[in-house]
Amino acid sequence: MWIVRHGNRHDFVYPEWFNYAEKKYDPPLSEDGIIQAKAVAKRLEKEPIKHIFCSPFLRAIETAYPIAIALNLPIKIESGLGEWHNNDWMETKPLTQYPDNLEKKYLDVINLDYQPQIYPPYPETLEEIYQRTAQTTKILTNYHNPLIVGHSVAIQGMIKALLENEYQPITIPLCSLSKLRYIDDKWQWELKADTSHLSHLPPPIIAH
Repeated sequence: MWIVRHGNRHDFVYPEWFNYAEKKYDPPLSEDGIIQAKAVAKRLEKEPIKHIFCSPFLRAIETAYPIAIALNLPIKIESGLGEWHNNDWMETKPLTQYPDNLEKKYLDVINLDYQPQIYPPYPETLEEIYQRTAQTTKILTNYHNPLIVGHSVAIQGMIKALLENEYQPITIPLCSLSKLRYIDDKWQWELKADTSHLSHLPPPIIAH
């Protein structure tokens, strides 16, 4: 199982975007986030990935898009991979651009026949997102060589579910790449939140 966190967010670079956005909790990638996404796509273009599953949030879809093009695979949108519905971060249930306001180029690579298996509640505690991502992970492990594109806390929940008692929290950087393999009846790290594919890029722009 391959796991990618989305690239840098537009509102991380331009915080004022939040003040006028129609869907405040669904920012696109920033300019450097798009470059990061292309870099991770380049890294993955020859890997034997068979499925792409992605959060419905725009920043995740925009990260998955160049990967889907590179691998010639459709994107399956899975709500169970979505951002943590934390009411400290979001005053209301988050609305996404998908599917109503999504650009045609993204819709063209999305498998619209795939039906999400899990839907997050709002609001959602940390324990609840871990439960939600554990349920989602159990479903996605039935697919051969899947790639997951999601968010930091959701990815932590997935890794926690896979590693079980051996889980230790780690930092999940923007556009980092993880790989876990099922060996000897258990999941094991093969690549841990790696960012070497971004090493030639400037550091991500984060507004302060």
